[in-house]
Amino acid sequence: SKDHDTNNPRFHIPLPLFSRVEHIKQEMTRDNIHFIRFEATDLHGVSRSKSIPARFFPEKAIHGISIPRGYLELTLNPKDSEVDHLSVTSFNSDIILIPELSTFRPLPWAERTARVICDPFTIMGNPLLTSPRHIAKRQLSHLRDRGFSLLSAFTYEFCIYGVAEVIDSKTISFPMGMLLSSHDQLFIQELVDGMYHMGVNIESFSSSIGPGQMEVTFWPEFGITSADNAFTFRTGSKEVAKKYNYLASFFTETGFYNSGILAHSLWDTSGRKNLFSTGSRVQQLTDIGKKWLTGLLKHSAALSCLMAPAVSCRKRYSVDFKEPKECVAPTWGYNDNSCSYNIKCHGEKGTQIENKLGSATANPYLVLAATIAAGLDGIQSENNFLDNSGDSENLAQTKSSEIPLKLEDALVALGEDKCLREALGDTFIHYFVAMKQYELENEETESERNKFLEYFI
Repeated sequence: SKDHDTNNPRFHIPLPLFSRVEHIKQEMTRDNIHFIRFEATDLHGVSRSKSIPARFFPEKAIHGISIPRGYLELTLNPKDSEVDHLSVTSFNSDIILIPELSTFRPLPWAERTARVICDPFTIMGNPLLTSPRHIAKRQLSHLRDRGFSLLSAFTYEFCIYGVAEVIDSKTISFPMGMLLSSHDQLFIQELVDGMYHMGVNIESFSSSIGPGQMEVTFWPEFGITSADNAFTFRTGSKEVAKKYNYLASFFTETGFYNSGILAHSLWDTSGRKNLFSTGSRVQQLTDIGKKWLTGLLKHSAALSCLMAPAVSCRKRYSVDFKEPKECVAPTWGYNDNSCSYNIKCHGEKGTQIENKLGSATANPYLVLAATIAAGLDGIQSENNFLDNSGDSENLAQTKSSEIPLKLEDALVALGEDKCLREALGDTFIHYFVAMKQYELENEETESERNKFLEYFI
């Protein structure tokens, strides 16, 4: 039908966009693609999608696809669309998902299906201000305006469980203890190979500390691609696991922690010079690297709210302390994996800072955006925690840099952090804080907690 053809005269399409859509049509024919999944991240970093038959793709690629706003702005319980202290009329409205066509990829593990990552807009054409991907892209734009670019990669821990069994009326999933044994090799290989064909380059994978726990590290990429890769992996790993009757979970339960690390370095806009690296083999940050680290340390309290956004995520902050504490100081060091910020000067990637405040539950777009905002503030600020300290690890501590152990206190810190409020936007901060307060005020029962785990699985 001409109604779904880009040759229809009622479409007025810029030539580059028209050429890209035509190229994708050829790809779909070649790869026998019959369905396209339009995906966007919700506040938790979980994929929300709507699929269409391939014949509608040319039109939807231009005009987008509508989706209820409440699908992306949701609480922990998908049945609840109300958040205390917020007007909820917006939950009843539609928004438009506009695809970023450079992210179009056939899904290796889904028959005749492709996927494209989208940005949400209001029906008036304005970006959705609570969109984590929009916020991250805006921070990357600020970075470019100042003559910088960011090379980054996530490292995730996640758990593989067997299919849930009902035992004595309780739903229980057993971890797969010998993940890299011979009978699991097919699952691992399909996951790594499938991700590569999706444009997600996994540098390494291994068993981790816990039973059924894996660690995976991505190859670093410039710009939004690192967060896109993490988002793609979080969804794809769950889908591939289900093919093998496993369940993949990034959720952190009490006593069992899945970390989410963002390794990153600052470069010039050409991507040729690492601005953290002194060029020598000594363990030392450049002056601009020290300022960036100062910004991370200064905003650690607010950063922790976005990077460890659940009560169970925050208990690891106090694991080294016998006495109960309300907050702990962020730490940094060279080649020290116990620190909040681990500076690595070895390897082919050059000097990089690992932001280790995060859990795998955190939204990768928010982690990327907040890290950039904090680092940029350090560069622009005259205050430097590292001044007159040489490169010793004795940090001049300030109360504002301390990390609250309670999520309630971290929410206060986020709300009071003027830099992150301005960077992420008052609309987002207001919504995020209200959503988390709602979650805290409505603690789940055991059965509801299992539903919550399924949500993140």
